[in-house]
Amino acid sequence: MTSRRSGTGVGPLLRSWRERRRISQLELALRAGSSARHISFVETGRARPSEEMVLRLAERLDVPVRERNALLLAAGYAPRFSETALDDPSMAAVREALERLLRGYEPYPALVVDGTYTLVAANRGLGLIMEGVPEHLLVPPVNTMKVVLHPEGAAGRVRNFRQWRAHLLDQMERRIALDRSDALRALYEEVAAYPPPEGADDSGGDGAGAGEDGDAAAFALGNFALPLRIEHGGQVLTFLSSISTFNTPMDVTVAELAIETFLPADPATAKYLMSALG
Repeated sequence: MTSRRSGTGVGPLLRSWRERRRISQLELALRAGSSARHISFVETGRARPSEEMVLRLAERLDVPVRERNALLLAAGYAPRFSETALDDPSMAAVREALERLLRGYEPYPALVVDGTYTLVAANRGLGLIMEGVPEHLLVPPVNTMKVVLHPEGAAGRVRNFRQWRAHLLDQMERRIALDRSDALRALYEEVAAYPPPEGADDSGGDGAGAGEDGDAAAFALGNFALPLRIEHGGQVLTFLSSISTFNTPMDVTVAELAIETFLPADPATAKYLMSALG
């Protein structure tokens, strides 16, 4: 164990992540199979943690993969996790898996985004419900938060816009709390400043073509999850969304990918999508 009394290095970074997670040195020590004394020594720079210990503490603190590399560098070790562009030949298997998954969800909308909600891939279902979004919001790289929340984007067709906007902003706030990302913070500040589309309200049940089935589904879902209600072609479609990520990723790019799927919440929505794309 090497003495290290500098005020910089891996110790302050680990302390910052621990405080961010709101856990004590003792609790972290128990999670990592260490002692509170050793954790204290690491955080104050009196002890240099091994590479294995840095990774173990980072895992117990749920530190994002990108930031685990920063911790390793601060401790004097080489980064462990690569960051490979998704279009790199070595990522062919990942791309193919994502494409199969997206096709498998059709006709229901599904998409893949990176850590700043930039669109990576999407299926025909998403293309259908995004019809009518102006070209200036669809110029690559397409940001899904901007597409949904911009008053000229899909926002005008979301029937429970204020509820859905609050949900998306809350989702972004949680991500910012977990991931120290300046880009994500800048995106949040931009989309949070967008004015609501004209006529936006929280009714969630009004609108052309909503129908009794759609209203009933939205009411039932509202008891345990917020549905997305979006108009397309005179029909109000009701969806329940879910987000999944890769388990135990070993690459920064893969770690930051998220797959969001929109499942129909009522028979009318499923029938409409099957008719349009089936």
